[in-house]
Amino acid sequence: MIRFVWAIVLLCAALPARAEVTIQEVTSPGGITAWLVEEHSIPFTALEIRFRGGAALDAPEKKGATSLMVSLLEEGAGDLDARAFAKATESLAASFRYDTSDDAVRISAKFLTENRDQAVALLRDSLVAPRFDEDAVARVRSQLLSILQSDEKDPRAIAGKQFDAMVYGDHPYGMPQDGTVEIVGALTRDDLLAAHEGALARDRIYVGAVGDITPEELAILLDTLLGDLPATGAPLPGPAGVTLDGGTHVVPFPTPQSVAIFGQPGIDRDDPDFFAAFILDHILGGGSFESRLMQEVREKRGLTYGVYSYLVDKDQAQLWQGAVSSANDRVAQAVRVIRDEWQKMRDSGVTAEELQDAKTYLTGAYPLRFDGNGPIANIIVAMQMEGLPIDYIDTRNEKIEAVSLDDINRVAQELLDPDRLTFVVVGQPEGLEPAAN
Repeated sequence: MIRFVWAIVLLCAALPARAEVTIQEVTSPGGITAWLVEEHSIPFTALEIRFRGGAALDAPEKKGATSLMVSLLEEGAGDLDARAFAKATESLAASFRYDTSDDAVRISAKFLTENRDQAVALLRDSLVAPRFDEDAVARVRSQLLSILQSDEKDPRAIAGKQFDAMVYGDHPYGMPQDGTVEIVGALTRDDLLAAHEGALARDRIYVGAVGDITPEELAILLDTLLGDLPATGAPLPGPAGVTLDGGTHVVPFPTPQSVAIFGQPGIDRDDPDFFAAFILDHILGGGSFESRLMQEVREKRGLTYGVYSYLVDKDQAQLWQGAVSSANDRVAQAVRVIRDEWQKMRDSGVTAEELQDAKTYLTGAYPLRFDGNGPIANIIVAMQMEGLPIDYIDTRNEKIEAVSLDDINRVAQELLDPDRLTFVVVGQPEGLEPAAN
C-alpha cells in the first residue's frame, strides 16, 4: 500500500506549478522557527533543513571533517547500523538526503503522512544520534578519498581548487570543502564527533516545510526532530578578503582541452542594485544561448561548447564568476573575447531590447521553479537563509520589472571591473602567457 501511495505522490508532484504560494511562519514551543506552505491535496510532506556554517567551520588541519561527517549521517543511527537504517528508511518509503556546502549543512526529507511519526523519529536519530561505526567510517572515507584522488586528475576540479586558493587565501573558502587526501585519511572518529557538535546546532537552523501538515503538527515536529541538538555550534568564520589581480594564471596540466575559471568582485544580495546586477549577468553570461558570451565565444567563433557566468553570494564573500573550456590552441582567443565582452558591456551597457528580453525570460521562468513540494521547500528555506521577506515570492518579479535601462547601465559601469577580471587556466594553452602581476 505504501508503494502505491508513493507512486501517486510522485505523479502529483509532477503536475504544473502552482499559481500562488502562501507561506506561514511557525514557531515551536521550544523556539524553533520554520516557514510552511500547506498543501493537503497529496498525502506527503517535503522538509528542508539548513544549518548555517557548513564546511567553512572546519579548521585547516581538519578540512573535510564536516563533509565526511554529513556523509555518515545515514550510515547508522541510534540502535540501527547502516544496513538496518537503510532498510527502515525504505520500509517507510521515506527519502533522506544529506549534503554539505561551504556555508551550510543541508538535509532534505520526504515522507508520507500515514507514517510521518516513524519517519521523523528515524530522521531525528540520524541528526541527534549518528553512530559513526568503524566499518561505516572506513567505507565512506574510502569513497571520499576516491573522489579526491579523481579530482587530482580532473582539469575542472584543479581549476576550481587553484582559483579558490588564490582568491580566498587562508580563509576556509580557500580550501576544498571535502578536504585533501592527506587530511581526510587522518581524520578520527573524535574529529567527526566534534564536527557534528559544531555544525548541527539549534542556533543556526532554518526549516522549510511543504505539504500535508498543519502549523500545529509542524510545531510539534520541529521540537521532536531538532529539540535535542546542542544549543550553540562552532563560531562562524569572518569575512573573506578576496585577491583578484586581473591576471591570467596558467596551471600546466597534460590535457587536450584547457579549462578556465574567471571572476571579479561581486555584489551582496542585500545591495539595492542586486536585481540590476542579476539581469546584467543574465545578459552577459547567465542566459544560456542568448547571452553575449555564448553568442561571441561559441556561436560566432566556435571556440567552446559552453561559456557562462553567474553571481556568487557566499555568506562571507561575493564574486562574479564564470567558466569556459576550449582546445589548447583556441583557449587564448576565448579568454581575449571574454575580456573584450566584459569591457564592452562596462563601456556601452545593454540595449533596451536586451533588457526587455531578459525581463521577459526571468519573470516568465520564475513560476516554473515551483513544480513540487520539494522545490518549494528548498526555495523557502533559501529565502530564510538569505534574509528575504516572507512575501518575496509575490514581489520578486516586480523588482525585476522595476529595473530601468538607466539603472542597469549605471550598474554595468560601477560593478563590471575588467581590470580585476582574473583567470585561472588549467591545461597546455598555446599563446597564452601569464600576465605580469
